[in-house]
Amino acid sequence: MKKLLLQMLFFFLSTCAFAQEKVEMADVMRSNGKIYTVVAVCLTILFGLIGYAIHLDRKISKMEKQQNG
Repeated sequence: MKKLLLQMLFFFLSTCAFAQEKVEMADVMRSNGKIYTVVAVCLTILFGLIGYAIHLDRKISKMEKQQNG
């Protein structure tokens, strides 16, 4: 268990270290104003997935209530 936690810690630390590098594509998209389109699309997808999960949860809860009583 300790070995797994240690491996995960090193993985996340190495990921954070690589995240500090400069990303040219993001700078170009930001300068062109396209980064806002990318963010809007990502947020739309995220909110769609959250809405779908809520819809499924309500539907499953309704089916469970019908089955139990």
